Amino acid sequence: MTVFLHAIAGVLTLLLMGLAGYFMAYKQWITPDNKSLLPKLVNYISLPLFFIYNLTTTFSKDKLLHLISGAAIPFIAMIICFLISFLLVRLLDIRQNHRGTFCSSFTNSNSIFVGIPVTVALFGQDAVPYALLFFFANTTLFWSLGNALIQSDANKKSCWRDYLTLATLRKIFSPPICGFLLAILFILLNIKLPAFIMDTAKYLGNMTTPVALIFIGATLYSMNFRKISFNRDLNGVLFGRFIIAPLITFIVASFFPIPTLMLKDFIIMASLPAMIQTVLLSSLYKADVEYATTIVSLTTVASIITIPIYMLLFSFM
Repeated sequence: MTVFLHAIAGVLTLLLMGLAGYFMAYKQWITPDNKSLLPKLVNYISLPLFFIYNLTTTFSKDKLLHLISGAAIPFIAMIICFLISFLLVRLLDIRQNHRGTFCSSFTNSNSIFVGIPVTVALFGQDAVPYALLFFFANTTLFWSLGNALIQSDANKKSCWRDYLTLATLRKIFSPPICGFLLAILFILLNIKLPAFIMDTAKYLGNMTTPVALIFIGATLYSMNFRKISFNRDLNGVLFGRFIIAPLITFIVASFFPIPTLMLKDFIIMASLPAMIQTVLLSSLYKADVEYATTIVSLTTVASIITIPIYMLLFSFM
């Protein structure tokens, strides 16, 4: 019961920060014209610095090398989830212009905007390195295979493999990934940054959680949930996000000797909402933006229920 109450408290903390964003959108302090500043602030400034500060202050070279072996778990689990999603696309007869978005949302979770805040709220700073490993695998696969799949939704005559180009693969190296890799390099080369740089990284990095959740709250305010239709295109994604992905992660992790905290965080990370970037890519490639937006919004709301459930299940592990 203590674990469950802790989960509820953690989720309520996240919810209140999200409600702050919802209220700001309601008051028109955050509008469609200025809302894009928030993800840019997280993506280009706070999150890369968050990674640099937390990794370099948490790990030694030996500890890092020992930890990195665990990165194989999310990679393997997500590849299996992609394969399952390809199969379900056929079995459920998912609409042609939804298939790429379906597969990507089925597999990839919101490890940036939701994953880090949830990890800190539920498990504390000790679990952040595990969240970063999951983030690395998740982001790599989303910006390569996931990106190509979403792009293929806009052209019925082409295959997703046609979009796995060098230009697409370059998008893997987003600012957060570069911040992550730079931090790894500093640790491996035993480079110590000056105190004033580390302090700057600490203060700006600490903005990540509240700014990300304010953005999510503002996004939810703009959604019309009355238009949501629970068909197989949507239900299949919900099934993948909250049941199949965490289950596959648990099965894969059982073959590796990893700490219990890493296992729990990987499962939570696998059960998070679909990536917000799915909507951005759908808009960019002229795919079905309404379908992508519905997935992101509904899975975000549903996670308020599913996260405490998983935390309760952890009490029996």
